[in-house]
Amino acid sequence: MTERGFKQMMAEANAVIDTISVVDAMKLIDDKTVSFIDVREKHEREAAHIPGSYHAARGFLELIAAKDGPMHQEVFASGNHLILYCGTGGRSALSAKTLLDMGIRNVSSMAGGFAAWKELNE
Repeated sequence: MTERGFKQMMAEANAVIDTISVVDAMKLIDDKTVSFIDVREKHEREAAHIPGSYHAARGFLELIAAKDGPMHQEVFASGNHLILYCGTGGRSALSAKTLLDMGIRNVSSMAGGFAAWKELNE
């Protein structure tokens, strides 16, 4: 098996996922058919997060997203458009690819992550 590096994994993810701009994501914040998913670590979320977002740290994503997962959150089975975000966009892109691989389809990664969101809200 050939080793895959970070750049290759990001390229593979970006080739198949949907990416949404922060500006377009902000327009959907009050849409009840959209759910924001924070894939950052607990300490990052505790510092600040998008109001109303769900937390599913990347390290627990499969356990939380899978219907038969021990930490399952119903938001992943809701049919809502899931907008994933992280610090700057890398982890959310990889997480979106993971969800697609799991069969969860209506998923986007927010470009620029929480850093871009925060910048537009300052």
